[in-house]
Amino acid sequence: MTEVRKAVLRGSATAAIAVTALIASTAQAGGLLLYEFGTAEPGVAAAGYAARAQDASTAFTNPAGMTKLDGTQVLLGGQLMWLNTQFSVDGATSPGLGSGDGGRAFGSNGYVPGGGAFLTHRVSPDLALGFAVAGNFGSMLDYEDDWVGRYRVQDGDLVGVSVMPSIAYRVHDKLSLGAGINGMYGMFDQQVAINNAVPSLGDGRLEIEDNTWGWGGNVGVLYEPTPGTRLGLTYTSEIELDFSGLAQFSGIGPILTALLQSRGLLDARVDVGAKVPQQLMGSVYTEIDDRWALLGNVGWQDWSEFGEVEIGIDSTQNPVSLTNPLSFDDTWHVAVGAQYRTSNQWKVNVGLAYDSGFQDGSDVSPLFPVNSAWRFGAGGERQARESFKWGFTTALLYGGNMDVDKRSTLPPVLGGRGNLVGSYDQSLAVVLTVYGNWVL
Repeated sequence: MTEVRKAVLRGSATAAIAVTALIASTAQAGGLLLYEFGTAEPGVAAAGYAARAQDASTAFTNPAGMTKLDGTQVLLGGQLMWLNTQFSVDGATSPGLGSGDGGRAFGSNGYVPGGGAFLTHRVSPDLALGFAVAGNFGSMLDYEDDWVGRYRVQDGDLVGVSVMPSIAYRVHDKLSLGAGINGMYGMFDQQVAINNAVPSLGDGRLEIEDNTWGWGGNVGVLYEPTPGTRLGLTYTSEIELDFSGLAQFSGIGPILTALLQSRGLLDARVDVGAKVPQQLMGSVYTEIDDRWALLGNVGWQDWSEFGEVEIGIDSTQNPVSLTNPLSFDDTWHVAVGAQYRTSNQWKVNVGLAYDSGFQDGSDVSPLFPVNSAWRFGAGGERQARESFKWGFTTALLYGGNMDVDKRSTLPPVLGGRGNLVGSYDQSLAVVLTVYGNWVL
């Protein structure tokens, strides 16, 4: 490879890292912790997540896997996700809320771009360094202004972009250890309608926003008991995003303004910190013969410590708080996948995964209209030349039906949020990914 081409690729990698951070901070969505961030993962439904170590994305998924890669490698990937998440209004919803379903909850009419950038460098036969930028945590909501759940949420952005330098060391031929520092830049912006209870005034609005850094770590182990079989284990620590923003009211009437002022809520600083959950993933990759390989995962995520809150006022006759805590459950993940090499150049990936729900399935929050999900993935990868391979994936994420049953002490006509009852029916997402991996 010429020095000019090397320089071009290094420049492209630097630019892609910057673009990835921008995309993730403005549009990454579709869930809270995703396995889809511009790599081959969607094609195998993330099976073998901590054990594959087949390209530079291992700097993020399991840093110990970097000892399996030669030279300096760069992986750049982009993806487009389309989400069909729409609310169906039930007859038990308060009539005063209208009948608007909110449209597609995520992204721009359901479309959300994303991606990732990853770099590994083999310092010596036993030592490797890496760097990753990925936006795999977050949710971006954009409901229509007059939808029936506007007093619960209108718009909501909770996004984290991880910047992770990492290191790996091969203890001996069968065992490698790795670790990384996870610096996550978090962005929070939540908006909700406020019920003035005076038709001539219309709805007011409350918005709270903040940006902050949170810090954590990622450690990994890769063990190869026999040639062609790898066992991976990776642990990602909890990250606290201590969001705290001023309550910004607009369009509220004089009576409510006075009430909020008297109770210290009008210009209050509101703590809305969230904890990105710790997670543990165990994976296996084993080659059956020179064409077939099988992959699998078992994982756990500590969502019970998430701590996210919903903002709003339950009763404008008696405003006592601007937040409402939400409850979440820990989740489990299982995945199986396979790779089949059709020729020296082409490899086919397939996978199936299931993630359990982190909310009560009979009452999900419209702030997070996601829960349990099945993942079905497929893709192909071509070794174009010794120093370059590229691939594509397609994945279907199916969340099924999610019910909502939120009750209020007062009807909308008296200044309450009203009863929000309905469901998100047949929710699904489709992900298309294209990526390239260079050996410099």
